[in-house]
Amino acid sequence: MDCSNFIESNDSPYKILLTAASLIPISHYFFGFLFISLAFLYNFLEIHFIQDLFTCFRGQPVCLTFNSCSDVYQEVVSKCSILHGRYLATPWLSSPHLQTVFLSSLGRGPAFTYRRQLFHLSDGGTIALDWLRNSNVPETSFQSKDTITEDDKTTIVVVIPGLTSDSAAAYVKHCALKMAKSGWNVVVSNHRGLGGISITSDCVYNGGWTKDIREVIDHLHHRYPEAPLFVVGTSVGANVLVKYLGEDGLNSPIAGAVAVCSPWDPLICDRFLHRRALQRIYNKALGLGLVGYAQLHQHVYSRLADWEGILKSRSVREYDYYGTRLLGKFETVDTYYRQTRSSAFVGNVTVPLLCISALDDPVCTKEAIPWDECRANKNIVLATTQHGGHLAYYQGITAKSLWWVGAVHEFFSVLHSSSLIRRKKEGQMQSSPLISPPESSIDQGPYINITEDGMVAAMADEQTNVEDINTEPMIQSDKNKDEISETQGSDRVMGNQTHLTDESPQPPGQEINDIIMPKGRYVDQLSRHSRKSIWLLAYIAIVTTWPLVGPALRLFFKKRFRNMLPGILRKAPR
Repeated sequence: MDCSNFIESNDSPYKILLTAASLIPISHYFFGFLFISLAFLYNFLEIHFIQDLFTCFRGQPVCLTFNSCSDVYQEVVSKCSILHGRYLATPWLSSPHLQTVFLSSLGRGPAFTYRRQLFHLSDGGTIALDWLRNSNVPETSFQSKDTITEDDKTTIVVVIPGLTSDSAAAYVKHCALKMAKSGWNVVVSNHRGLGGISITSDCVYNGGWTKDIREVIDHLHHRYPEAPLFVVGTSVGANVLVKYLGEDGLNSPIAGAVAVCSPWDPLICDRFLHRRALQRIYNKALGLGLVGYAQLHQHVYSRLADWEGILKSRSVREYDYYGTRLLGKFETVDTYYRQTRSSAFVGNVTVPLLCISALDDPVCTKEAIPWDECRANKNIVLATTQHGGHLAYYQGITAKSLWWVGAVHEFFSVLHSSSLIRRKKEGQMQSSPLISPPESSIDQGPYINITEDGMVAAMADEQTNVEDINTEPMIQSDKNKDEISETQGSDRVMGNQTHLTDESPQPPGQEINDIIMPKGRYVDQLSRHSRKSIWLLAYIAIVTTWPLVGPALRLFFKKRFRNMLPGILRKAPR
């Protein structure tokens, strides 16, 4: 056919295009549409299968952030092969969203049975402590008794679940079984109102509520003083753990801790959850989960919060506005977020702490990770991976194991045999004998005000009661629980400093002025520097504004002086 004759025809160009399009087979359209859809989903779901394919499925290396003088890295993390290796996600779950959804909906944890213990808090609240002892795991090669005695030296691992999660969550069961197979005793500290336990007081937990875990850890330490205590916090539980470690400093009896996928700063995470379409889906899912939690305890929420507003909540922020803000007596939701962020307490952590976060976490954004604060603290090592999702970290073709569980187990195993654990024991022996836990120092942490938010109430003087559902005999705490030695009370230091020191107590003859005078001298120096800064700012202001102010002043003074001169002087000479 002659092309010129075809173009010179009177047919419309659109008709020609339609005629040409009709000649294309339908199968080509189908494959084209399928390709475009797959490309859109690949980017929308942040799938990294092709990236893994180009790296021959070797995975991405783990990035470690730590202080160059860190003993935690030199003696512990440097010997952990998992943290110095690579993480490769399960190929058919090569997306943070696929991993997170699979963990929350389809992921199944290992099958075993906890032994429940009811723990009564000082304010009347009740939480469930679910135990998995090494004797209850048939696959373990360690032989131990069915009960734990006071002189038992077996390590106890405390697990703090995430938001609206309890001991039945898949990732919690993976972690508990892994630790129990190592011959350790594991206890999951469920949040108030979770694990099938009703709320028995007017206090409800939130993302920064450290009072409960403080009482649980103090109870475990004083009942089993010979057993090292390790703590694993996940998601919101990790935020609570880091905040607790920063508040208590050396007063905490914990020998080592791991924070997995911590939100670090709820305010930043809240902005992140409103940013994109997928994040808004997560936000709605988390909000509905919180509404379901509130419905389980309607007798408390309907009396202390805005019940109608809670039922209408479709996001975490809406729930916090109608529920958490009123229950915690916070002025605004942002006030609650700022006061509960653990990133403000990172600098005060004094125990070996490993922090694990995924840079593609769809819930806890990497923007909230306190990189510089973790690098400045010699007791913290931050391990970040390119992939992993939120608490998922599935690995292997069958996706039956979680990478972070193995990393936590290896970290605790090396820490248990290192000299850091021995230093911790020696410090505890030198500090004081077995006495009741000191007065809570939560009011000394930054951004905490008891009179305003009311959530950080001091521990009551009543003895904490414990009740075991399995009628296992429980040993009461020491009778002298309310007695606190004067030495320990005097060693507590206000502010962001640690509370216990290895120095000898102050001599009786030393006057209080010897302590106040250095502080006054520092205040005087600060005042002098402030006055210098004010003069410097004034000089900068004059110099920068002189091009505008100078001509105006010259014109003003010129007119004033011209009016003051005699008339004969003002006549211009001819």
